[in-house]
Amino acid sequence: MAGREQSIHFAKAVSRLVGWIYTLCWSASFYPQPLLNWQRKSTRGLAIDYLTINVLGFVCYMISTSALFFSALIRHQYTERHAAFSEPTVRSNDIAFAAHAVVMSTLHYTQFWPRIWGFRVSRSQRLSRPIAGLFWGCISAVILIILLVWTRGRDGGRDAQDWAWIDVVYSCGHVKLLVTLVKYMPQVWVNYKRQSTDGWCIEQILLDFSGGVLSIVQLLIDASFQPDWSGVTGNPVKLGLGNITIFFDLIFITQHYLLYRHTGQGKVDESIGGTEQPLLAN
Repeated sequence: MAGREQSIHFAKAVSRLVGWIYTLCWSASFYPQPLLNWQRKSTRGLAIDYLTINVLGFVCYMISTSALFFSALIRHQYTERHAAFSEPTVRSNDIAFAAHAVVMSTLHYTQFWPRIWGFRVSRSQRLSRPIAGLFWGCISAVILIILLVWTRGRDGGRDAQDWAWIDVVYSCGHVKLLVTLVKYMPQVWVNYKRQSTDGWCIEQILLDFSGGVLSIVQLLIDASFQPDWSGVTGNPVKLGLGNITIFFDLIFITQHYLLYRHTGQGKVDESIGGTEQPLLAN
């Protein structure tokens, strides 16, 4: 019995260590690209769609992780939905990463505002209609669920127990998952059209990949403490976030080191960003 307790304490210590290492990797991944933009005084090679919905995703991620970590009501509703002895597999390092991610992703997005930074922005770097629709659609969906939970709970009807505030938390988490699934696609397409990864910093991808792998490792370690694997299924945001990140990072690594490693500056394509001028010049 004592040996088992020692093993659990050791595993928890390893989990905390892994958690903070992945937090540092993911947090550090926010810096190479803005610094490269600053050195070049340009955002050429970047997809503005990626940065726009990235902010939305991390705001929703911060809301969901903070609620699962700090709110007694949400944690109680979590145990009602899952095994009686289960608890949310959200750690302090998740909160630290989420808060840092919101700040850095917002700062990165503002680099597309020439009046603030004075960077050169391509005429083609405009938010696309599909991504704009996704942005406002996600916000509308979360607001709808908030109203639904509030009205059903207030009425106290037959369906009142079917809807709880944890559903709002889960909806924010699902928005983050959807954003993570979609946000990399515009950048993959831009790299493909230009046949180059010039302007897209590979160092951030390597850090991002390391963080994704370690986040999954921590989730599995934490779930092993519980009587079943509801710790994994009960935290779909962290599970999906890590796996989707790994998948797209492998695509970027393949583009940079295999497909386009000899293309130099890539094809000059005005429709993708070959001609640069201030975004708000007119």
